[in-house]
Amino acid sequence: MRLRNAIKQSCDTYFYETARLLGVDKLSIIAKRYGLGSNILKDIYFDEKKGVVPNTHWKKNAMGKSWYLGETVINGIGQGYIQTTPLQLCLMTAQIANGGYKIKPHILYDKNINIENTKLEIAKQFTNDSLLDGPTTKGNYLEEREYQLYERLCKNSQNINFVKDAMFGSTNEQYGTSYKSRYEDPKYQFAGKTGTSQVKKITEEQRDLEIDTKDIPYEERDHALFVAFAPYKNPRYAISILIEHGGSGGKVAAPIDKKLIKLIIDRHQLREKIRKERKVII
Repeated sequence: MRLRNAIKQSCDTYFYETARLLGVDKLSIIAKRYGLGSNILKDIYFDEKKGVVPNTHWKKNAMGKSWYLGETVINGIGQGYIQTTPLQLCLMTAQIANGGYKIKPHILYDKNINIENTKLEIAKQFTNDSLLDGPTTKGNYLEEREYQLYERLCKNSQNINFVKDAMFGSTNEQYGTSYKSRYEDPKYQFAGKTGTSQVKKITEEQRDLEIDTKDIPYEERDHALFVAFAPYKNPRYAISILIEHGGSGGKVAAPIDKKLIKLIIDRHQLREKIRKERKVII
């Protein structure tokens, strides 16, 4: 099993070993760099939860206990003490899709407000006024126009491209965990990653019985997660889906993403027309 296939097929044991080799403190640094464990809308939504991206110091300070290797192992697949929000996962996905540049989400509410003020607030992060006429269609938009304004989150862009390619395989290649939700048409092709968040410890007896999700009490069922970006060849949208107690990410969350992606892309031209008429960057 190699890394690309491990991402594509969600091979837990591969990431158990990877986490063991790296250690929880290094994993924590990278996760926080991409937006996990932090307030994304701190200037807008004051009740937002930060979540938890644990490390050895966090456990000592929060619980007064030492960190154990077994906790590092399950941390490698996002279990244990880790807590994230759907918005954090979406931001992480968007930063992977754009080639590894740090971005800040904005909320636009286009009803009974002064859209010009909203435009000016968003435009403050740009120095080139020509951007208000819309992004360039040539080359990499971020590298061409905003490389001086955006922090690069990785030293080697090949690493980000590797992850994007593996996510493409997870959705568009046989044995990928969301293969059944793929599109053959390149216009709608997206790259994604499934997730299943365990909410209760599974006993050995339950594991041996292989109980079906529908036979488990609702509040004890796993959460279903899926993150994706689209279109794959020229990413414009990132999406994060969480179905509480939905079960499998591949069976429940990914099919919902498939429907949403098509709807969003079908409305892209209309959205672009409105954006250019109002000269708003979104």
